Amino acid sequence: MRCRFNLGSGKRVRVCWAIAMGLSAAGGAVAQTPVTADRLAALEKLAAANAAAATAARSAGDNAWMLTSAALVLMMSGPGLALFYGGLVRKKNILGTMMQTFAMMAVITVLWALVTYSLAFGTGNAFIGGLHNVFLRGVGLTPIAAYAPTIPGQTFMVYQLMFAIITPALITGAFAERMKFSAMLAFMVIWAFVVYSPMAHMVWGVGGFLSAGGGRFPCLDFAGGTVVHVTSGVSALVTALYLGKRLGYPQKQMMPHSVVLSFIGACLLWVGWFGFNAGSALGASGLATSAFVATHFGAAAGAVGWAAAEWIRNGKPSVLGGISGAVAGLVAITPASGFVTPMSALWIGLIAGVFCFFMVVKVKNIFGYDDSLDAFGVHGAGGTLGAVLTGLFANSVINPIFGAGKATGFFEGNHRQLLNQVVGVAVAWSLSIVGTLLILFVVDKLIGLRVSEADEREGLDISQHGEEGYDWNEA
Repeated sequence: MRCRFNLGSGKRVRVCWAIAMGLSAAGGAVAQTPVTADRLAALEKLAAANAAAATAARSAGDNAWMLTSAALVLMMSGPGLALFYGGLVRKKNILGTMMQTFAMMAVITVLWALVTYSLAFGTGNAFIGGLHNVFLRGVGLTPIAAYAPTIPGQTFMVYQLMFAIITPALITGAFAERMKFSAMLAFMVIWAFVVYSPMAHMVWGVGGFLSAGGGRFPCLDFAGGTVVHVTSGVSALVTALYLGKRLGYPQKQMMPHSVVLSFIGACLLWVGWFGFNAGSALGASGLATSAFVATHFGAAAGAVGWAAAEWIRNGKPSVLGGISGAVAGLVAITPASGFVTPMSALWIGLIAGVFCFFMVVKVKNIFGYDDSLDAFGVHGAGGTLGAVLTGLFANSVINPIFGAGKATGFFEGNHRQLLNQVVGVAVAWSLSIVGTLLILFVVDKLIGLRVSEADEREGLDISQHGEEGYDWNEA
């Protein structure tokens, strides 16, 4: 009898043995060649080595994708958000606005390394992590099985850091052109402790109150609908209301000084968002592919929805409207990206584009608040809408997060999930409102929030940084 085994990279291993099927003269014992056991042992060893190599290859592939995703998410802050917001303000405030985002890249990173990573993802209670991982103690190159078993712990840590950076940076769009740089720094540092860390732990942390992996109200938030967009958007609205309007608003038109810069920034955001959403699969898997596709479809449908609504209302679609719609679609698809089909992603993006247009054009004018760059109208409103729609459209075919054979979303039969999503949104709104008000009150009493009227008229570039974004002097 001859047996052949083809193993690994086209190499052929042949194991041959002879079994005497007849009876021997001495009593009928079956004869077997003495080399069989050794060769079978060698074959088992080779199979084990191949399995180990496959595991190592998967880990390397996952790690490469996650490091790339981390870089993409950082690109969303600088240059993406910095250019997007920078182009929307008047030219005397471009450096001050861009510097606020850049400052988050530096300050939040240091804070994350010291303590806030531990508060967000360390072992704690249902509402906040503990201090076991302060100074990144215990966060090394060994995977953290509870979060991402195929990548180093530091890769998971630095990827989550990029979310912690861009979230407070989004808030700056609401108070653009009128807050002190020193007050902004103090506010954001405290906000990272009071709002972001507990919200991240409740939704994504092990044992979190809203965790889909066993929390009291399992809220589906694949990449940050509640953690990132609702918290930043609602905090943005509270900050805008607390600070009051810019000088001359709304009587004086305050048009963007460079839609070109905002266009470039929006396109960078769109590209970076693939790391934001597809990276949240925490590996180079089919789920990452699904989230990638949903992200792109949501952004495209959002741009179409906003542009169509604007075209109907104003008789022409604007460039600023198109890019704002794309961002609205990206915001709304963020919590749903790892749970919905491509067709559902189109619906979510389209609804978000129209809804956020309505919030920015109608609702803001009705109530008269000065959300300078529409941080609430896009991120707060879009994030809230996206979180609710996730509960409707989530599908176990894409992500059976509650177990094989169990429905995920409302339309699939899990009607309770809509309640869970509403609870998650309510917690995010409540924490953001109360936390932001307390922080603003404290910072205002200690160092003051607004620049003086003279400084506001001069612009943040000169008054806060002693520089100008543009040098128009001619020789």
